[in-house]
This record gives sequence, structure tokens and C-alpha cells, in this order.
Amino acid sequence: MATKATILALLLGSVLSAQGTQADYQRAAKMKELVSAENKRLALDPTWMEDGASFWYRHGLPGGSQEWLRVQARTGREAPAFDHARLAAGLAKALGRPVDAAKLPIENLSFPGDGGHLLFRTEEGWWRFTLKTGLLEAGSPPKVGPKPPQVDDDEPSQRTTDPVLSPNGRWSAQLQDSNVVIRSGSKEVYRTTDGTTSDAYTGAFLWSPDGQKLVAQRASQVPIHKVTLVESSPKDQLEPKVHVVDYAKPGDPLPVIRPVLINPAARSQSTADPALAPTPYNGYGEDLRVIWAKDSSRYLYVYNQRGHQVLRVIAVDAASGASRVVVDEHSPTFIDYSGKQFLEVLGDTDELIWMSERDGWNHLYLVDSRTGAVKNQITRGNWVVRSVVNVDPKKREILFMAGGILPGQDPYYLHLAKVGFDGTGLKVLTAGNGTHTVTLNKDRSAFVDVWSRVDQPPVAELRRVADGGLIAELERFEVKDLLESGWRAPERFVAKGRDGLTDIHGVIYRPSTYNPAKKYPVIEFIYAGPQDSFVPKSFTRLPLHWDMVELGFILVSIDGMGTSNRSKAFHDVCWKNLGDAGFPDRILWMKAAAAKDPAMDITRVGIFGGSAGGQDSLRGLLAFGDFYKAGVSDCGCHDNRMDKVWWNEQWMGWPIGPHYAEQSNVTNAAKLKGDLLLLVGELDSNVDPSSTMQVVNALVKADKDFEMLVVPGSNHGTMRIPHVERRVKDFFVRQLLGVKPRAN
Repeated sequence: MATKATILALLLGSVLSAQGTQADYQRAAKMKELVSAENKRLALDPTWMEDGASFWYRHGLPGGSQEWLRVQARTGREAPAFDHARLAAGLAKALGRPVDAAKLPIENLSFPGDGGHLLFRTEEGWWRFTLKTGLLEAGSPPKVGPKPPQVDDDEPSQRTTDPVLSPNGRWSAQLQDSNVVIRSGSKEVYRTTDGTTSDAYTGAFLWSPDGQKLVAQRASQVPIHKVTLVESSPKDQLEPKVHVVDYAKPGDPLPVIRPVLINPAARSQSTADPALAPTPYNGYGEDLRVIWAKDSSRYLYVYNQRGHQVLRVIAVDAASGASRVVVDEHSPTFIDYSGKQFLEVLGDTDELIWMSERDGWNHLYLVDSRTGAVKNQITRGNWVVRSVVNVDPKKREILFMAGGILPGQDPYYLHLAKVGFDGTGLKVLTAGNGTHTVTLNKDRSAFVDVWSRVDQPPVAELRRVADGGLIAELERFEVKDLLESGWRAPERFVAKGRDGLTDIHGVIYRPSTYNPAKKYPVIEFIYAGPQDSFVPKSFTRLPLHWDMVELGFILVSIDGMGTSNRSKAFHDVCWKNLGDAGFPDRILWMKAAAAKDPAMDITRVGIFGGSAGGQDSLRGLLAFGDFYKAGVSDCGCHDNRMDKVWWNEQWMGWPIGPHYAEQSNVTNAAKLKGDLLLLVGELDSNVDPSSTMQVVNALVKADKDFEMLVVPGSNHGTMRIPHVERRVKDFFVRQLLGVKPRAN
């Protein structure tokens, strides 16, 4: 019987010169199916047992088979996690149908408690299987934590929360209407009276460790911006439905939240000094981060100034109520509070660990939490801390993920490293030349490391945390079926950016029918959101509609300047400048790639993306229409005044300045060159769909030709809907290949 790879290879051989034909569409569908199946097989998601002495994982096998393996942390010895045949027999008896032990129909598997039984779900429900006896019986879903109290958003001040007991058991605090009530047993001992419907306490309470004082939070109430969405084709009625959602936009008034210190014994309260926190940024329903000192002498809280150029840690004395700044982070551009903020307070030593880009790279600092003095910089160098995995106060050691820490490797590859609080003992614990995902056991003595590249299938290893030493190689995946199908591994490509010095990294995807003597239009899948970097780095991560290449294209994905995870200077390009979207770097990169591979026809370049990528793809046609000839824009945030407050003020600043309008796709719509397809979901609650409709209005007024598809009932992101996906591909086949798309 012919395999999927063989069928695909036969299709490949019959259409080596085709572009945009029916056979190309068929081959693209087959390739997508094959790659999706391979990605599922290659997924390795280890789960450590509670004692940390072993872990288990699902091992995908060719042909859709699978098994579950259990591995000992000390030796790396692996064995079946349970008796597959015994479980299959039990399931077959319970379900009244045959069950293949190599293809067990189970999901959400776990080994709760002591690991003596497993819990899993089938289509018929939940099951419990005892390993020792082989008993299979009906089970219950895993228990989850209690649901938070439900709040009526229409009346935020008129509500009551459950009492919060102090650690010493003497007091309880409860929100009633807009104020805080503190009781000793059933006796009320203190009640705030300054809470009003327009300036209410929120119910966020934190008792001091000694139970003597309480930090409550109080927030001003402001009008909440409403966005109205019309559902044209509801499933349960003929007439449209109207939906109204809360949606704060840049420049909108936001709640002002302040911490209030309450001393129930003294029947007193005091508010932190507002002069140190004059214009706080907090979204609706957000709480301040408050941390009590271990000795209850003070509390600390994080102040994020609106405009995101000041980020502070403020300490408040519990006896006097006096406030002082401990950490005072400033930036002339922006502080990436949403992606590069870390604070760990070390109660035993009056220290804290703080993340900052103050030296031009994202690093960690050890700070005296009493004086605010920097004791030492913990990490340093022309690389970045991407995240903190664990802080061990006893060992005075930090585990963290780093990018660019190994010279000669892609700076976006993630590696696990450790370092002492004093900055000594820096050691990279992962080895493979690729990007790494690590899963540590409970005592952080060992970890499972799964690493890969876009051109290197995953490798899974078990390593020691102490020295990074290899305990055992678990898996080294091969992709024989993919290679037999004609699939081509993506090419990693690097070229210099606009400054002639900075490396710009990207990936090139070519069709299985690729012939270097031919010419292929180039399509860029773009997402230039400054909150992250987006070029795929691991083997199983793919850009949206990567299979488009099989229709006769070359697809590229690039991280230009203005995206994250490089130096501060690299990131700062986006400051008040989202319209840049790294285009000068992207265009230079594609020209350099085409100089190396003349099969890349950069006289026919397309571009597509969604959300911020939808904003970027249209911007490419408006500002760089001499280079980009066709574009698809899905659910774009086309005017940064129309989009969500946190994302846009983070990069474009506050108050709202003229640069917002200057870079708006609406403002610049009359500059459209090339062919455009606009997509939008009518129920988009992430990006106001009016943002797209205002572009349409401006294009109509400018008498510009374009195509548009509004998708009824769709929320954010329409390009994953099969009909829309096909329309996107048809659009590029028509506009860049000059071929009539395949018949429906």
C-alpha cells in the first residue's frame, strides 16, 4: 500500500514545471496533511512525577501509533509507563469495541497522587486505571481550584467578597459595597468610610505576615469604552444580534489604583504617597502587585507610569506610612513592562532581583531593597535574559533562559543557563545548536531538554542541572516520510539591516517542486509586533499558510528592527514608529536572498499577515508599494488610536501625539499601490473591526480598487477558516502568478 509520502512524491514528479494548477493545490493539501501528522508525532511534552524521580511522555511512532514511556531521572532508564495491552483490553471490554494497544484513544492523561494509577479521557468520558491491578473504572476529571467570586461589572462598587483571614487568625477583612470591613470574630472593629461609588475599594487584600496590618487597594471608577459588534447571522435566530464589549483604547481614562494601609488595632489607615506614583497605568480589573517584607515592617508595590517610561518599586513603612522609591527605572523611549519585567523580593536578606535594559541589553540586577543601591549586576554581555526559570535563595543561584548567549548561534535560540546572585558561576546548561525547551523536575536537579531548528528535527535529552551533563539521550527524531515526499527543509538566512552592521535573521521556504532555473514570486508572511520576535526557530513551528509554497511560491519570514529579543537599540526602532515595521531591513534582506538565489523573483513580491501583521501588510502596500505588489490584510489594527490601550500605548506612547495619525493606514490609504485583499471578522473582540471599515471608507473616498471579505460570526483572525485560507491562496495565484485559481 502506497504511503502518503509516496503519493506526494508521484504528484511531485508529474508537475515539476507547474505553478498554480489544480495539481499544485492537491499537492499543497497533501503536504499540509503530512507535515501536520509529522508535527504531532514529533511533539514531546514531558511531565515529571510529583517526587521528581521520574517523568513520562507520549512517544509518537510512524503511522499514527503511539506509546507512553516513563524515564528514571538518575539513570535515564526508560520503560513503558503502563501496560498498554492490558489497558487496551480493559477499554475494549468497557466500550464494547476493539481497541488497538498501539493507538490508544486516550487524551488528557495524568498520573495523580503517588503515580499508582492513571487518569485519562476518551470520547465516552473519564477513566481511572490502576497500574498494579489493571483495574479500569469510571473516573472523574482532575479537580481544579475554586472559582473566583463573580463580580457584576455593571455595579463594581456594590458587591461583597468572602472574608480574608489574617495569618494570625485574629482578623478578617471583607469588601462590603465600596468599603473595607474588618472584624475580630463576629465583632466589627474597623470600617473604611472613604470608599464611594466613584472611588471604591476593590477587594484585593494582602495581610502582613504577622497578621497585624492589611494592604487594601482602592480604584477610581471611570467610564469604560464600549465597542458595539453586530452578529449578522446568529445560529439561533433570524434577526441579527448586537454585542457590546468593554474595550479601552489609547488615550481613554483608566482607573487610578492606590494601596491603602489599614491598622485594625489602631483603627487607622494611610494611603501611599501619590507624589511618587502620579499617573499610574492599570487596566480595568487589574490589581497592583504588592509584596510584604518578611518581618512585616513594610510593603513594596510596583508602579507602572502611564506612557511606560517610568517603572518603580516603592516601599511603604508599616509604622509611619512613609513612602520611598527603591527602584526607579527610566527610559527616554519605553520600558517593556509587559515582556521584560521581573521582580523577586528576597525576604531573608533584604534584597531583590530586578530585570532591566539599562545597559542596552535585558539583564538581571541584585538590589538592596532597603537603600535601593545596586549591589551588583548579575548578568551582563551582548545577549539577553529571556525569562527567569527559578530563583534559589539558599544556593543564591538563578536559572534562566537566555538568547544569544552562545557565540556563533542564532541570537534568538533559547538556552538554559545558571548564575550566582553575585554574577559568578555563569554556565550554559544546554548544548545543541538550536532553540531549547526545558522542563525541570521538582527539586530542580534534572531537566528534560527538547531542542531543534527549522532544519533540524527535535532531539530530546535528559540532563543534570548541576553541570548540564548529559544523563541520557531520549529521542533523536527522523523525518523519513517528509524527505521521501520531496519536502525541502527551510533555509536559515542572515543579511545585514539598514545600518549595514546588524544581522537580520529570517527563514526561506521553497516548494517540493523547486527548480533553481525557474522564477518564483516571493511572499512574505509578516508580523512585526514589538512584543516579541516571530520567525520560526523550532522544527515544528511554521508560519501561517507555509504550504502556499506548493502553489509555486517562495515564502519568507523575517524579524526586522523594532521587534523584541535583541538589544534595546534594536527594539527602540518601533518607538512611536510602528509604521516602520522593520521594512527597510526586510526589503534589504529579500534583495540579499535573491542575489544568492536568482530563483527568487523580487519583481513579484506579496505580503500577508493578521492583527498587527494585518496592519503591517497593508502598510507595506501604502509605504513600500514599489516593492510589494500584492497584499492580504486580516483583522488589522490599522489605526493605533482604534486598537487596545495597553499594546498601542506601550509602543506609541501617551499622551496621544500626531504620530498616531501620521502612521495610520486610514490616513495613508490614498497611497495604495498594488493589489489588496482586506479580511475581517464581524465579531472581532481583539481588534475593533471598525478599524478595517475605516480603511475601506478611506479607500472608497480615494477611488482605490481593492477586494474585501467580511466573515460573519468570525472573531479575531479569519485566515485559518478553510474558505478564507483558500481565498488568500487564490488571491496570490491570481495576482502574482497570473493564473486563474483552481476551480471550486
